Amino acid sequence: MASLIESYEHQYSGITSEITSQIGRIPNLSSVEAKQNAMSNVDRLLEEAKELLEQMGLEVRGLQSDIRPKYSNRFKSYEKELQRLEKDYRRSKTAFSDKVIRDELLNGEDYTHYENQRSKLLDNTESIERMGSSVDNTFQICVETEAIGGQILSDLHSQREQINRSRSRLKETDAMLGKSSRVLSGMMKRIVQNRLVLVLVVVVLLTVIIVGIYMGVKKAKKT
Repeated sequence: MASLIESYEHQYSGITSEITSQIGRIPNLSSVEAKQNAMSNVDRLLEEAKELLEQMGLEVRGLQSDIRPKYSNRFKSYEKELQRLEKDYRRSKTAFSDKVIRDELLNGEDYTHYENQRSKLLDNTESIERMGSSVDNTFQICVETEAIGGQILSDLHSQREQINRSRSRLKETDAMLGKSSRVLSGMMKRIVQNRLVLVLVVVVLLTVIIVGIYMGVKKAKKT
């Protein structure tokens, strides 16, 4: 997956280089038709760059958590670069539109119409920039939320493994306690048996002693 992202990066670098070259050529082109063709090429290249970034973003979000931050930072820099190119392109288009309108004015167009058109163009440019910024912020929030969710899942997985290990240790402890309980029970039985044997021996000895004393006394009386 990382190799696929690097392939996307290589393609993205080539596209942005071509966009930069085309934007730089627009002001120097002499004919309106040539400038319009260059602007059409830039529009197409910008769409390709956006689609490539979308694919790259999907791949970055699918990376493992240990290598994702590296590619995520690079992806953010590519987004900022594309935003900068779009602003440069809008400025180039605005300058081109101003030149066209000025040429029309020189040919007799009304100045008020020129001002209205220019004002509308600037307003549209500002609206597009605000919308682009809002979309970028929303996408950034989504990326950060997904990263946080991935970290939470990773933490939960680690905690689950710890719980499973704790359960295994508890089972082993229970087994050891059961074995110890059986050993203690056996020891208690042997102690009781030994005590019974000891009592029996003492009783036998006392009986022998008593019988011996009795027989001795009986003999003494006969003599």
